[in-house]
Amino acid sequence: MKRLHVHVSVDDLAKSIQFYSTLFAAEPTVTKDDYAKWMLEDPRVNFAISKRGNETGIRHLGIQVEDRAELSDVYSRLQRAEAPILEEGATTCCYAKSEKSWIADPQGIQWETFLTTGESTTYGAAPVRLNKGKPCCEPTNAA
Repeated sequence: MKRLHVHVSVDDLAKSIQFYSTLFAAEPTVTKDDYAKWMLEDPRVNFAISKRGNETGIRHLGIQVEDRAELSDVYSRLQRAEAPILEEGATTCCYAKSEKSWIADPQGIQWETFLTTGESTTYGAAPVRLNKGKPCCEPTNAA
């Protein structure tokens, strides 16, 4: 079963963790000095926040899958979306190991599709840098 992913940049991580923990009635499943994540079942969402020097607000949206068959299905839909795709493949980002691709909607909102394959002790060892020097987890151009 797929899960919606939302990643938001925040100014004050502790205050945001308190706010979202109250809103979701749950503590984060992952907490780092610059990052927190909730894996919620109701609604089924992977909600992440981070404080990494970016503008505040939504960084990107995504679809997280649970297995390679779902990943293949989502990738085939990306191919039919008639927009450039960045196939990042195996990577480490947001304290997780995953396989992912990126696409932008007609408004430029970045969407990642990914399968998490493990945990990582680093946010991202080798960030992908596209336009304007933005790091992994938020390409500015899916081409």
